[in-house]
Amino acid sequence: MIARVTLAACTIALCAISAHAQSSVEAFYKGRTVELVVGTLPGGGYDLYGRLVARYLGRHIPGQPTVIVRNMPGAGHLRMANWLYNAAPRDGTVLATTPQSIAIEQALGTDGVQYDAGKFTYIGRAAPVVEVTYTWHTSKTRSIADARRRETVMGGSGAASPTVFYLKALNALAGTKFRVVAGFRGVSETELAVQRGEVEGGTKAWASFKVDNAEWLREKKANIILQYALERAPDLPDVPMMSELGLDDRATAALKLFAVGNAMGRSIFATPGIPPDRALALRKAFVDTMADPELIAFTKQRNIDLGPTLNGEALAQIVMNTLSVSPETAAEVKKARGD
Repeated sequence: MIARVTLAACTIALCAISAHAQSSVEAFYKGRTVELVVGTLPGGGYDLYGRLVARYLGRHIPGQPTVIVRNMPGAGHLRMANWLYNAAPRDGTVLATTPQSIAIEQALGTDGVQYDAGKFTYIGRAAPVVEVTYTWHTSKTRSIADARRRETVMGGSGAASPTVFYLKALNALAGTKFRVVAGFRGVSETELAVQRGEVEGGTKAWASFKVDNAEWLREKKANIILQYALERAPDLPDVPMMSELGLDDRATAALKLFAVGNAMGRSIFATPGIPPDRALALRKAFVDTMADPELIAFTKQRNIDLGPTLNGEALAQIVMNTLSVSPETAAEVKKARGD
């Protein structure tokens, strides 16, 4: 079922762009190209939603620039996030898909983080994320109970990617025995390894799994054994959530922090320092894009989950709340990940 789109209400400031500011922004963007950078290889949830937004966003930005997608994989989104913060033009011509762990990695002091998540410009969220861990039909691990009994070899990408650190956290906090083979450049490479029998499964956004791997589901080639969210997906009512599996209260608190990243979902952000009138115009353009009848029809036709959306201010607040996590919980999470 397609999630009903519920657009976050515009603030007065967002809706009331002055005629002068509108004219200035239109003049800047007219005839330009805006890049939307995806921190993964093509395929998977980030790429799916990045391309979805790029398909319609340009018509809603004053001046109607051309919006193109560029993939910049590496280090579980860190390469892209660091580049966006330190090297990308700060004029509103570069946007990107927001890594859902953007604030978590900073709060935990992850090696390689070269940004301040609180200073990015957050544009809006197309949808929250429910990610799932799955195993191939030939695997003897068909449930979390099985994963607690036997070593299960799973594929993942960089250390900062949920495809890796979720499973490591579960080992420490929920008693599972996953062995993660990291280094795959994206979910598409992991899936090839799964089909070749090199690993037993992987982790992927449920929204993109339903689209990309519909045949696997129809033919029962994949077992969905776990979901990562604060609330169960309506179409996965019997699949346990990560946050339910903690071995004690401290473990449960740590696992819930991981789920905060799912609230960031599939979002768009941009560099720090964008001129305020352009940042405001980009946020408004995103809200208008999410209400575009053609986009809504496109998502329904292709069974892509959309909404509930969030505006940029709400995303920025999630980031700041995450950065203020208690030292005790942060230490528990770092220990669980083996940091």
